[in-house]
Amino acid sequence: MIAAAVILAPGCRIKGVNDSKQLTPEEREELEPEIRAKAVAVGFGRAEVTEIDTINIYRAGLLALKRAVLALSPQPQHLLIDARKLDGLGMPQQPIIKGDAKSITIGAASIVAKVHRDRLMAELDLQYPGYGFADHKGYPTPDHLDALERLGACALHRRSFAPVAKKLGLIPEQQELFATPKNRAGEAR
Repeated sequence: MIAAAVILAPGCRIKGVNDSKQLTPEEREELEPEIRAKAVAVGFGRAEVTEIDTINIYRAGLLALKRAVLALSPQPQHLLIDARKLDGLGMPQQPIIKGDAKSITIGAASIVAKVHRDRLMAELDLQYPGYGFADHKGYPTPDHLDALERLGACALHRRSFAPVAKKLGLIPEQQELFATPKNRAGEAR
């Protein structure tokens, strides 16, 4: 999991910044260098697969975001965060619902994080051939699930993700919970 934090100077404007999910990959790639050029600071944070499996994906997202904030130099005076609050930071924070579409700094951070993650997934595709990470970026697309079925899980796969857990036998197959000799399929009733 990758998170980014961005500090922009007051009054900074970058045309086209929005929630990264609302932009095409090409639009994100075009905006990312301008964001980096105009940013006072950009910080990245990462939560590893084992952390996600241990503390859950939501908490791992908060951990990655906290690491991104701590990576900023200079440190921010105030945080605007997309619908969350980070514990253990001594600065004022303002969670904003749908903040990546409402705040230029939150939107810029979401774009920079997504571009960074997409590039990382392309690099990891070379280390783990056959999974298609450069194409699906780790999301559970039909092609990714097919690769998981064919190749099994690799080190990048979260064991807490149901298709991976099922493939590894960590989730038992569904059994007939209420089967008795009188109501099992194929038997006389």
